[in-house]
Amino acid sequence: MGDLVGTVVTAAGVFAGTNVDDLIVLTVLFLSARAAARPRPWHIWAGQYAGIGVLVAVSAVAALGLSIVPDRWVGLLGLVPFALGVKGLVAAIRARGDDDPPAPAVATGAVSVAGITIANGADNISVYTPLFRTIGPGGSLLTVAVFAVGVALWCLAGSWLGSHRTVIAVVRRFGHWIVPGVFILIGVVIVVESGVLGRLF
Repeated sequence: MGDLVGTVVTAAGVFAGTNVDDLIVLTVLFLSARAAARPRPWHIWAGQYAGIGVLVAVSAVAALGLSIVPDRWVGLLGLVPFALGVKGLVAAIRARGDDDPPAPAVATGAVSVAGITIANGADNISVYTPLFRTIGPGGSLLTVAVFAVGVALWCLAGSWLGSHRTVIAVVRRFGHWIVPGVFILIGVVIVVESGVLGRLF
């Protein structure tokens, strides 16, 4: 019983610790959903589950001694949110002066949400891999179940944080600049913190 509780507590701590930044992304996505109806809330939920699922699957495979993506190149995934942000920013610049600014959405479906989740959580693999390797199959399955509950709690928290009327009003007015800017910043942080630029140059 003690091992069971310990595994659950550890899994919850690992999920929260590695996905704090994801809560910011989810809040922005839910704000975008309320201000512009894109992406739809179910896209965010599905994309978040799919993205975390991919990260867990890659970590599980890596725990078996197989490497799908070399750790030193994982940071390049930061180019996904960066590219989506640039695309949104270009659309905002082109629409300057229009009475009806473009919707503040950089992710418009479950696939793009999943891509952002994977890119933003790419560094999680380095934490999940040794965890799965040390706790065995039973502990790993329980950890995955805790992660699944964690994703639901994160989505609910992001939805709540993104439900304030004042913030939604600001996003409706300035979101076509704010949302792409946030995703560009996320992409830059992922790439810079991974140190991948130093390996390229």
